[in-house]
Amino acid sequence: MISKKLGGHFSCDFVEVIKINPLQVEPFDLKDKSLIFSSVNAVESFFNNGFKPNEKFVERNFNKIYAVGLMTKKELRKHGFGTFKVTRHAKELSEFIIDNSAKEKFLHFCGNLALNVLNNTLPLQNISYTKIPVYETKLLYPEISGDYDAVCFFSPSGVRSFARHNSLDHLQIFSIGETTEKEVKKFTKNPIITSKESNLEDLLNLISSQCIAKVHEEQNKKL
Repeated sequence: MISKKLGGHFSCDFVEVIKINPLQVEPFDLKDKSLIFSSVNAVESFFNNGFKPNEKFVERNFNKIYAVGLMTKKELRKHGFGTFKVTRHAKELSEFIIDNSAKEKFLHFCGNLALNVLNNTLPLQNISYTKIPVYETKLLYPEISGDYDAVCFFSPSGVRSFARHNSLDHLQIFSIGETTEKEVKKFTKNPIITSKESNLEDLLNLISSQCIAKVHEEQNKKL
């Protein structure tokens, strides 16, 4: 997808900065609960552990499903489940829940390093909320050699892993969304170009337009 979107005049390397380890969680009764998924990994581990949501709205104990991100929504669809609400990031979801779903009881299936956005806001509004880690994220802290013009981040944990041994100050920086952008700002004062849609396609469009503009600028300097 990246090669097709960016074309042959871009050179990209992919660096593994985190490792995902699924956790074994004994399935339990989900009746009367609303389910939150904030990553593809959470969806995969949830179903691999044998959980079985009930999405039949005509039945009494059905589960409403909330998702953060379009990729999470697509992963739920692969398993045959739709979503009641999809938001770009956790802050947007917390605001929606407070305004529209405050009487529901929420189970949040996520990773061990998931940000506490929901946990810090929903209980303060007397909303029932429980975080359930179904996978763990290990930071790999790679040391990167080579001459690069730009770096692109897809998660806060990826930022923390990369920044441990690598400087961001000489790079153009791209971010998948606002939450990841906030993490980048902890390590550099450089400008950050962030996808407003918080998805891969929009981010690739930004990378393409910015880099093509830079090429044109350099060509004009030579004329």
